[in-house]
Amino acid sequence: MSALSDSGARTWFITGASRGLGRAFTRAALERGDRVVAVARTIDAVDFDESHGERLLPLALDLTDRTAVFGAVTTSIEHFGQLDIIVNNAGALSLGMIEEFTEEQARAQFDVNFFGALWVCQAVLPHLRARRAGHIVQISSIAALGGFASTGMYSASKFALEGMSEALASEAATFDVAVSIVQPGGYWTDLYRSMTTPTPMDAYDGLRTQLEAQWADGSVDSEPRLAAEALLELVDSDEPPLRLLLGGTAYDLAFDISRRRMDTWAGWEQVSRAAEHAVSAHSDPIETTDTLTENFQTTTK
Repeated sequence: MSALSDSGARTWFITGASRGLGRAFTRAALERGDRVVAVARTIDAVDFDESHGERLLPLALDLTDRTAVFGAVTTSIEHFGQLDIIVNNAGALSLGMIEEFTEEQARAQFDVNFFGALWVCQAVLPHLRARRAGHIVQISSIAALGGFASTGMYSASKFALEGMSEALASEAATFDVAVSIVQPGGYWTDLYRSMTTPTPMDAYDGLRTQLEAQWADGSVDSEPRLAAEALLELVDSDEPPLRLLLGGTAYDLAFDISRRRMDTWAGWEQVSRAAEHAVSAHSDPIETTDTLTENFQTTTK
């Protein structure tokens, strides 16, 4: 889907490139001979082999600054001439119960995980639309498969990212631009060391203990290079999927959650269907409400 230059190399724009999965993605793209705009909060953190030379452009960028994001995209296009693959990888993790979060902490979670990716998408779309080519890859999370105790705020930010990205995929397809949502499982990164935790409330001590035991028994983490290899396959595909799960844990969980949701929907099908009854726009609102109530009561008895 992404257009190639005369040399066959493509140009990547990767956020969160200084560590974890972003670093693995950047290294994999460079090693295959592509060009990379490596975006990180501090430019000193982007440390790669000097042999990559002019194929690597490190840029310091605060993704929460929309104006700065647009400026960075403009600089990247001026430097390399075009962008082919956009990887919105930068993200922050917060772990805590919903009741424990302050307003500042909740907003900070969305500023990076959702709004940062949104600003990048808005900045690159005019360029990709004009070229009628390109691939936007949104790095989501296994936490977006469902809301889990203590990951609620993080999951919420990833749910928002995925909702936006599904709509974006439909809009961008009009211009031959692909959008893919990648949902990774666990990988050995420093995400947990840099995570935010709100002040714990005593009321949740018992639940916290249970969760810690579950994680100790079922935690599965992999080398980031495996995610990078999967990403290369994704962007090389002529028909990239809207969604890609990374890891057996994520794969199994996705199917388990989907089956449970379908079972619940099926169990409540009668109530769901009874809640719909098409009416004329010119019907009397009071009469219509009375009729719907009677129909609902009759159907659910």
